[in-house]
Amino acid sequence: MSAGVVFRQRFPGTARSLSQWRAKWRGLGDQAHFYGQSVASIVQAVGIYRAELLRQIAAIGLGAGSLAVVGGTVAVVAFLNLSTSGALASQAYNQMSQVGVEALAGFTSAFVNVRLVTPASSAFAFAATIGAGTTAQLGAMKINEEVDALAVMGIRPIAYLASTRLLAGMIVVIPLYCVALLMSFFSVRVITTAFYGQGPGVFDHYFDTFLSPQAVFFSFAVTVAEVLVIMLIHTYYGLNATGGPAGVGEAVGRATRTSLIASQMVILMVTLALYGQTGNFNYAG
Repeated sequence: MSAGVVFRQRFPGTARSLSQWRAKWRGLGDQAHFYGQSVASIVQAVGIYRAELLRQIAAIGLGAGSLAVVGGTVAVVAFLNLSTSGALASQAYNQMSQVGVEALAGFTSAFVNVRLVTPASSAFAFAATIGAGTTAQLGAMKINEEVDALAVMGIRPIAYLASTRLLAGMIVVIPLYCVALLMSFFSVRVITTAFYGQGPGVFDHYFDTFLSPQAVFFSFAVTVAEVLVIMLIHTYYGLNATGGPAGVGEAVGRATRTSLIASQMVILMVTLALYGQTGNFNYAG
């Protein structure tokens, strides 16, 4: 009798825990391997599957089916950032008015929106629309054995299904994030000037003074990084869905939960890498 069998018989609980940990580490390894293959296959997606890439760009940007009726991802991103930035405007003005510096509402829009609120809100929108839709599509193809059929026909499944969607998401996110930023700035300005009565000139002065082009560029870099992670996670869960339609639904839920957590970690890490870890802030106009 081998030592492993003896150990499992004498310590069944410990052996079961170790087996579960091994399975989790193996799953992380499989994910890392899939992510590497997906990124490496982007060249094949551009060179061989250009038609599918263009189709995915159109589907991700404008939506498909019932989502296209309301404008697709563009409408979701716009309305979500309108609401979150409206809450920012209300909270910022009320808090600053308590210490007599409500004139700095334009500063909060230029600083907080660009660095935190808009990237975080956009991550929720991308995961709930682009990401969830990707997992559902790929999961349905997986359980219907369409992925295996593509492999039989000589089509590379990862390059054709995962890499095209990954690259399409990174391309579409640029104009989508432009819409998100514009809606965020518009929401804060309208609420501050129209609802709270601050002069438009005062708001525009502090907004223009503290809006840094470098911070806007960094904000785009953060968003592209978070979309890369979101698309990698959702394509992995979609192509590994099992258990029929119920399994696809479970994969969508797991992928969305994982991508939301991972995207916020990406925002934290990339922001620290770009802006540094110092807590010093030079307030000068």
